[in-house]
Amino acid sequence: MEAHGTHLGPLELVGGRWAVGDATRPDTHWVEIRPGGLHQHEPDSEGRLVPWSRIMTGVWLTWGKHSGSTNSRGMYTFKGLVAERDGGWLHMTLRHPYENHQLRFDQHTRPYRAVDVLRLESLLRQLVDEGKLHLLGDPEWVGRAVACLTGGRNSWLTQRALRRAAAEAIATAGPGGL
Repeated sequence: MEAHGTHLGPLELVGGRWAVGDATRPDTHWVEIRPGGLHQHEPDSEGRLVPWSRIMTGVWLTWGKHSGSTNSRGMYTFKGLVAERDGGWLHMTLRHPYENHQLRFDQHTRPYRAVDVLRLESLLRQLVDEGKLHLLGDPEWVGRAVACLTGGRNSWLTQRALRRAAAEAIATAGPGGL
């Protein structure tokens, strides 16, 4: 654990709560992980909550100023860092009604390692697939899962290796307190 919090790509512990994006700067977009779901924070707005029960499939991250920047999904530097610095989007498919939905976040000043972003995506997808996305609402559970996924070599990984790492993190983090 770091002195100022733990992070996995854009996912970071800030003041006892987990957030996707830079929650420390004023007037930014970021996504707070709450017991009831994902809460979009935006400047000059109370934000909006996406309940866990509505999130179905298709959880992925893209990079860029606009949500349609899906081509920026895989833009990384030769050193294995996310190349885009204009922000990011957390995409998902929602039910009742069925719709594609995006939550915007502003990036931190620190660079994101590609392997951390891919591991975060894999963790989110596996939690959705197993019907355990609500575990993200338990900050201690997230901390244990993130601790299991951080570190290691910043090299390209196969989908199989990413799924295995996510499964190990879920098993290591335990059943959760929710």
